[in-house]
Amino acid sequence: MTHALLVIDVQNDFCPGGALAVAGGDEIVSGINAAMNDFDAVILTQDWHPAGHSSFASSHDAEPMSLTEMPYGPQVLWPDHCIQGSVGANFHPNLTVDRADMIIRKGYNPAIDSYSAFFENDHKTPTGLEGYLRTRGIDTLTMVGLATDFCVNYSAVDAAKLGFNVTVQMDLCRAIDFDGSLQAARDGMIAAGVTIA
Repeated sequence: MTHALLVIDVQNDFCPGGALAVAGGDEIVSGINAAMNDFDAVILTQDWHPAGHSSFASSHDAEPMSLTEMPYGPQVLWPDHCIQGSVGANFHPNLTVDRADMIIRKGYNPAIDSYSAFFENDHKTPTGLEGYLRTRGIDTLTMVGLATDFCVNYSAVDAAKLGFNVTVQMDLCRAIDFDGSLQAARDGMIAAGVTIA
């Protein structure tokens, strides 16, 4: 059995001072670095949006954190964040990036957002991560990172649906908790068979 640590979106824009800051987002970095040595593989995900992405509120003349309907379903409209090549899109400077076997970028299609490390938000278009894990014989995943109720949640649920053994290590995650989204995410992960640790 091969066990991978999946580190979700520990990027400057999701840490204090960033464009879409998650409270305490920087507090988990040292713990994540320490955990990396306990796993056979480490994979990092990186939100990687082109300027003017369709999930940005500024692309719709809308208020950030408002909702809109996209062809693939409801979409939260975010502040502009993690724009390709920007300082905000970079990993937190203290994250041990060199330990990663793979970095998977998501959200680069301007027409569709991508919370999950496995699929874009249409729940059909794959990122390629599943194939990478299968070819390496990895069947067990521990997930950490930002934000618990969005990208970690979507990644964990998708991984469980794909048949991986999935644990979310909550002390190494932080949440946005937008209108009760953290509790809803926790309930949804448990229902999908994800272990909450």
